[in-house]
Amino acid sequence: MDAAFTAEQDEIRRTLRDLLTAHRPGPAGGTPVAPDGYDTALWHRLSRELGLPGLALPEEYGGGGRGPAELAVALEETGRALLSSPLLATAVLAAPLILALGTDEQRTALLPSLAAGELTAALAVPGGSLSTALGLTGDLTGGAWAGGGRAGGVQARPAGGDGGWRLYGEAAQVLDGHSAGLLLVAAHTGGFPRSRTLLFLVRTDGPQPPAGLVRTRQASLDVTRPLARIELRDTEAELLGADDAVDALAALTATGRTAAVALAAEAAGAAASALERTVDYVGERERSGRAVGSFQAVKLRLADLYVRVRSARSAAYYAAWDPESGGLALAQALEALRVTTAEAVQLHGGIGFTWEDEARLYFNRAASDELLLGPVHRLRDHAAQRAGLFGQEQAGGPAGRGPAGQVAV
Repeated sequence: MDAAFTAEQDEIRRTLRDLLTAHRPGPAGGTPVAPDGYDTALWHRLSRELGLPGLALPEEYGGGGRGPAELAVALEETGRALLSSPLLATAVLAAPLILALGTDEQRTALLPSLAAGELTAALAVPGGSLSTALGLTGDLTGGAWAGGGRAGGVQARPAGGDGGWRLYGEAAQVLDGHSAGLLLVAAHTGGFPRSRTLLFLVRTDGPQPPAGLVRTRQASLDVTRPLARIELRDTEAELLGADDAVDALAALTATGRTAAVALAAEAAGAAASALERTVDYVGERERSGRAVGSFQAVKLRLADLYVRVRSARSAAYYAAWDPESGGLALAQALEALRVTTAEAVQLHGGIGFTWEDEARLYFNRAASDELLLGPVHRLRDHAAQRAGLFGQEQAGGPAGRGPAGQVAV
């Protein structure tokens, strides 16, 4: 493993940071909340000049052909700026699933538009837990994470002999679901005895929304993370893939691993920016004629935060090399972001508690990220279970213990 960044990765970082330098953290660059929840002009510029949405897509579909490391570099910079954009929902969650499961016709029809930023997409999973649906905090087998084949979740049924499908149900907390031109909906089909989870495409970029589709934007703690409730009432959809034998759960799990890497880098970038802003602030703020940052107690607190942030960043880029460790890297980055932003609010004093201050925006990002992608203890627990650290339960008690409770050698 070569830990050094390549010249190309450094160029991606420099170019993106220069472009986002004037971007003030907050929705639509600090302006009132836009209808789409992000600055569309900035999004088109990122797409046109940097090819950001297609950075990790193959060149044959108009992408940049880069890997998880380059995507992590880009997400770290957008995290530093708290950029509100459909990048996460489109490039990190939806596009890899279309690439993995889609037919040649579906890839050709959708991926070039996604890579160019002309079409945005969102992953709609029932159950209200994106991290579970991506295999980061729970087991996907059986579909219990989304209601199984019983009532609840989203149900799918064939719509006659033309190969179409109809969807019925709802999904809450869909990232960028109110504005996406394409919805990837995880739904159950086959009834309870043979229930299986598949992914379906619902196009929403036409002149009229599909019949039976209701999208409601929800108030969210973090205004840079727009969420929506998706309701499907006998809505027409297209199966993602050639037939219903595709392994959607394996694709969701694989996407979850790479998404964890990108999200860990984004959280590490946000934590680093929050720390830098706090250091600058305490260097200027005075108490009793001295800069607050000159007090030894404050220096020690900042030093501890620095170690946390650097460790989280290192873990994120290690996971880019080994995606199997993505869940642990995400847990470490989310924890570093939570601790760093909480300290930032305290060290900013009275203004840190105001909703308009940037310290509070970073704190809100930390809280909403853990609600959407965590919690941290479940990320770590699931990673430990997958690694077999806890063994298997035996009839006589916990694994590794005999009837008398003694540890077996």
